[in-house]
Amino acid sequence: RNKIGETIRLDVRRYKSNSRIRDLRKMKQRLLNGDAEATIAVDVGLPEPLIVVPMSPDDSEDLFYAAWEYKTTLLAKSLASEAGFTTGYVHIRDMSGAEAEDAFVRGFFPDYDKQALIIDVRNNRGGNIDSWILDVLQRKAWMYWQGRSDNETTGLWNGRFAFRGHLIVLINEHTSSDGEGFARGVSELGLGKLVGKRTWGGGIWLSSDNRLVDGGIATAPEFATFNDKLGWSVGIENVGVKPDIEVDNNPRSAFDGEDTQLKHAISVLKDWLEEEPVTFPRSPGPKRNMNIPKDVDGCSAT
Repeated sequence: RNKIGETIRLDVRRYKSNSRIRDLRKMKQRLLNGDAEATIAVDVGLPEPLIVVPMSPDDSEDLFYAAWEYKTTLLAKSLASEAGFTTGYVHIRDMSGAEAEDAFVRGFFPDYDKQALIIDVRNNRGGNIDSWILDVLQRKAWMYWQGRSDNETTGLWNGRFAFRGHLIVLINEHTSSDGEGFARGVSELGLGKLVGKRTWGGGIWLSSDNRLVDGGIATAPEFATFNDKLGWSVGIENVGVKPDIEVDNNPRSAFDGEDTQLKHAISVLKDWLEEEPVTFPRSPGPKRNMNIPKDVDGCSAT
């Protein structure tokens, strides 16, 4: 209890058949059955029994990573609240398959209506869903809703789930492959700003299907990308994606839980929102009575 994320020393014990745990269960059942003579003794000093589930190193690493994701999400929203605005935060570990899609969906859609959004692809290992995420981020609000009982918009708009705020993408030297492709897409499409460090530099795709007879694999670049502006690999291969605002996380500070890159992203968003506030458009006002000719509308009777 209360030991998640900590290393603890476990004393493994084998409880005999008439152990205290079984006695407590029997006594509890007697109390539930209305036995007034049943009592539960509290033995001070006895250790609380623990259920121990062995974990592989990979599972342990995944648990620690998930804890970091959760803490960083809370930190991002807390810092934004202190700065006076609302933000969503999405961390995407990689761009591969259903788990990556699920991470984006769970992070984005509950907060699509916030003033700002931080998509964190630091340490992203790549994959191939950048186009789908970019497609969602390119949705535009073109129509708004207002109830007839008030003069305020309902907070709903079409296209549905279009993000109307300001976007920051966090990148670092471990952002690789499709994580880099996503960051480049955000930059080229003008969707937001990049904050962090220059990325890994792998902009040529591969299929990973050339398995060897011994079960190994010999990967090789196979599919190049290009555009008119940046040329081959859209300027990523051997170069990486450079951030708009370069910020490094000091290793010692990061070990102590400090996230300088995230804090700087919050600062950038605060200034950005002061310069370009995210607001709803004003209502057109009362609709003109279409039964009255426009040329006489508003004229007073004589």
